[in-house]
Amino acid sequence: MSIRDNVSQTQRTRDKIKSSYLVNALMDHVLNNSEMSQTQIAAAKILLSKTLPDVRQQEIQQSVDASINITWGNE
Repeated sequence: MSIRDNVSQTQRTRDKIKSSYLVNALMDHVLNNSEMSQTQIAAAKILLSKTLPDVRQQEIQQSVDASINITWGNE
């Protein structure tokens, strides 16, 4: 059996799997009224914040200065 070259990819995959378990548990709690204590919900939120990117609205401002010359025919 060969040794894995990309160990960090394996860790990222594990983190995503664990995150999906947490998301599924929270969704089950919300949608199906399954029981979760406030401590479990808070712990899931903390763990998710460490493994998933935080989705926020961000404003990006950019200005572009350009001139365009268009010629028609044979000039």
